[in-house]
Amino acid sequence: MKRLVLLTAVVVLGCGPKVNPVADVTVESSGVKITDTEIATQPDSDWATWRGPAGNGIAPDQPLITTWSNDQHVTWKTNIPGRGHGSPIVCGDQIFLATADNSAQTQSVVAFSRDNGKLQWQTTVSQGGFPGSSQMHGKSSHANGTLACDGNRLYGAFLAHDEVTAFALDLQGDEIWKQTVSSFNSKFGYAPSPALYKSTVIFAADNRGGGCLAALDRASGKIAWRKSRPAVSTYSSPVVANVAGRDQLLISGCNALSSYDPHTGKEIWSCAGTAEATCGTVVWNERHVFASGGYPESETLCVLADGSSKKAWSGSFKAYEPSMVIAGDFLYVVTDKGIAHCVEAATGKMQWKQRLNGSFSGSPVVCNGLIYVTNDRGTTYVIEASPKACKVVAENQLGNDTYASPAISDGQLFLRVGTPGQGARQEMLYCLGAPPAAT
Repeated sequence: MKRLVLLTAVVVLGCGPKVNPVADVTVESSGVKITDTEIATQPDSDWATWRGPAGNGIAPDQPLITTWSNDQHVTWKTNIPGRGHGSPIVCGDQIFLATADNSAQTQSVVAFSRDNGKLQWQTTVSQGGFPGSSQMHGKSSHANGTLACDGNRLYGAFLAHDEVTAFALDLQGDEIWKQTVSSFNSKFGYAPSPALYKSTVIFAADNRGGGCLAALDRASGKIAWRKSRPAVSTYSSPVVANVAGRDQLLISGCNALSSYDPHTGKEIWSCAGTAEATCGTVVWNERHVFASGGYPESETLCVLADGSSKKAWSGSFKAYEPSMVIAGDFLYVVTDKGIAHCVEAATGKMQWKQRLNGSFSGSPVVCNGLIYVTNDRGTTYVIEASPKACKVVAENQLGNDTYASPAISDGQLFLRVGTPGQGARQEMLYCLGAPPAAT
């Protein structure tokens, strides 16, 4: 009987995902120096990374439309080859997207002219080795992540051949380097977007085979440091914020909200909470860090960022896929099921909550005291960022599905939208609003 129980246990354990922990790399062992290398983008006019200039979904105030349609306030629209859920980024006079062709199993970067939407180039970064359908979520794609641009190079990462591979291209589409971040045991695909910090670009690769965070030298692709994380499938992007008087690399997931030193990858603090799996990117103010998730648990969490890892407050509502946004003294949360919340950031006191139509995957952005957020059906809500009430200023429809988040630059709004094509879905990139005065 004991032998039978033991054999049963071995069989059960053997059916789980294979765990292969990632080896840590320290800055001492790598020999890569992290320096104050300039990031040559313009925060007042470029939207060059996931969630914009500061990584928090907030655009500088600027003249920006609140209403549009297929034939109103459309500066141009253009076809996107393939499919992806990564958001557009804007750098100078170019717009960049990651995309994938499922039939050819290729993953690419595409560049468009900001002036007229013309496709300038398409570079295939990876071919073959896509995860099987059982290893992908039904809402996922093979190009979920948003690219990052430092004004000279583009950075991103794709999952293929059971690995997450990071890459850098120049702005003409020529490959500069590739680097394996880690092996990857896919449950639902790969989602995180990279974050820029000084002379590095930072990637997350959390997965059930053994996760990690890794900082790569932007010029060479060499790993400066790599920090192992638990063997958990979770999907949030890292972000670097200066909060509580220091630079902190923040990420949720693995049943915790965690802070790391972006110079070294060493953990600063960690607070238990949110959920095993999260998708949203952390937001912050001067003293607090906020995260929400996820699956299977449900929690929105506020933590003191001073190193004490003390919870300031916690709520039982959650945004799993969308990120949150802070405007003034208030935290705004739009859940996957379309419930918008306004919460006092310092206390967690609910100011209002209001049902919007549809489900949401994209994340809200803020400009001019207005929140722009798009549901999965392609309807963008424009809502006043006010604690008094949920006042919807406008509802705007483009296409029939949207999973990416808006980008804002120089009075223009950029949206990645799915539309019915000739027997198949076609992705479109829209530029909405008047051309910049300098163009």
